[in-house]
Order: sequence, then C-alpha cells, then structure tokens
Amino acid sequence: MVKPQVLQIGPLSERFNRALADHYEVTALWRQAEPLAFLREQGEQFELLVSSARFGCSAEQLQCLPNLRAICSFGVGYDPYPLELLRDRGIVISTTPDVLNDCVADLAMGLIIDTARRMSESDRFVRAGNWVDGAFPLARKVSGKRLGIVGLGRIGEAVVQRASGFAMAVRYHNRKPLADCPHAYEANLIELARWADFLVLTCPGGASTQHLIGREVLEALGPDGILINVARGSVVDEPALIAALRSGALGAVGLDVYAAEPQVPLALRELDNVVLLPHIGSGSEETRLQMEELVLANLQAFLEHGELLTPL
Repeated sequence: MVKPQVLQIGPLSERFNRALADHYEVTALWRQAEPLAFLREQGEQFELLVSSARFGCSAEQLQCLPNLRAICSFGVGYDPYPLELLRDRGIVISTTPDVLNDCVADLAMGLIIDTARRMSESDRFVRAGNWVDGAFPLARKVSGKRLGIVGLGRIGEAVVQRASGFAMAVRYHNRKPLADCPHAYEANLIELARWADFLVLTCPGGASTQHLIGREVLEALGPDGILINVARGSVVDEPALIAALRSGALGAVGLDVYAAEPQVPLALRELDNVVLLPHIGSGSEETRLQMEELVLANLQAFLEHGELLTPL
C-alpha cells in the first residue's frame, strides 16, 4: 500500500517524526540542501503539509505548492502562516487547541508567583553565597491582588481559574466584550494596565497585536506592576520593555516568549527583575504527546473525510 505524501517544514520531536514516517511518505524540507529550490522543482507533488507555530509556512513557500490542500500545525499560534493566501486558495489549516491550555496557564501562574515573590532572584542569591551577608530583600504578595488579562480566550480563562484560588480580582481586555462573561471588561488597555497589579498576555500574535504593549501601557502598569507574557513575543515592544525595566517605570516581567526567538536581548538577561523562560508554555511530556497525537489525528481525518478535526 502506497503511503500518502506529506511535506514537513521543520522537525518536531523524534517520537513525532517517527510516528509520522510510519504512516506517511515524509519529505523533510529542512534536510534539503536548498529548500526553496527543492520546492520550486518538486512542490507540485504535495497536497498535505505538517509544520508548527515555530516554522510556519511562508508566502514564498506556499507559492511553490500549487496543489496544497491542508496544513496541520503543531501549536496554537497561527501568525507564521499567510492566512489570507490560504483563504484565497481554499487551503484549510488545523492547530492543536485546548490540549495545551492547562500547561500554559500553569506556567503563567508560576511566572506571576515567581516575579512577585522574586523566587528565581532569591535562588540566585542563595547559590551565590550572599545569604551569609544578610537577608534577601522583601518581595510582594500575590493573593488578593488585581489581575488584568489581555486576550480572554481559552488560555486566559484557564489563568483566571487558577487566579481564583488566590482570591484575585479580574478584569480583561479584548477587541470586544464577551457575551455572558462574569469578568469585568475594560475597553481601554491603558486603563486596564493602570488598574492591574499583574497584566497577563494570552492574546494571539500577528499584525493585529504587533507591539500592542508599548511604552504607554508599561508606564500605566507602573513601578509596582508586573507584566507576564505567555502569548507571542511580537505583542510586546521589546526595546520599550527594556527601557521601562531599566528606568524603574515597570516593576518586573516574566517572559516565556520573545521577539526574535531563540535570541534574547542581553539587556533582559542582565536584569534581576526579569524571569526568562525558553518558550516552554506547552512543554510537558503529557501535553506535547497530546499535541502530537492531535496533529496526526487531523491528518488522518482530512485524508479519510476531507475535513480537519480542529480547523482554525
């Protein structure tokens, strides 16, 4: 039996790569000496494509795939895909929603606690042998504080659920208020930042949210405020963030995402009031396995029924 052909843009886990190869004839684009030249010569043979929120599929690559019918993407981010081109050509795309909500929300809550209580900073304090010279400076309480959510979707709701255990007041900012939402809506992002003790970003990336968090929002959050970003690095104006941290206009930040991953500015790495994680929001064994299985299930469903299980 001939296996269906699949083009894979970039590598995922070895486990996933093996599982994909067990069921499909996989062409690994990243292993081609000249990937774009290969697509120009061979692209017409591919109807199915597997990629991720990290590798995406560029408009230039898409132009070399005239017969592409479906993209199955690992992750919930869709900003690295030319969505208008996909729509114009009738190409459907799936992501892996819901299965990573808990892990990303867990991480966001962990960053809230870490930045407020200065846990990573105090760990460095102990490891450096500084405790013998005096006590670590006081930190800030988490319980009972005010939580602002930017982008109240599935992940944002999961963060709010966890925050309820800390008796936190919640307000949110979306493009428009949600129907039947129990949380207070704030149409003005600057006013939300001014109100909040913690501002957590769980919104999509892409052009519509590019640098949504800039100097004015950061200054409104203030010298005691804390920013948490588990969304996309593009949502935050990184130079403005660095300037606010250096000047004391912003209290602290916890980041899992950056503007040019995996490159993280030295200025951020040198600051003590910053917690830096290497984009591990979904990075648990259980969640990554569920994400891989959902990519494979979407491929199978499209081949068998012509429809994706979790279309964007």
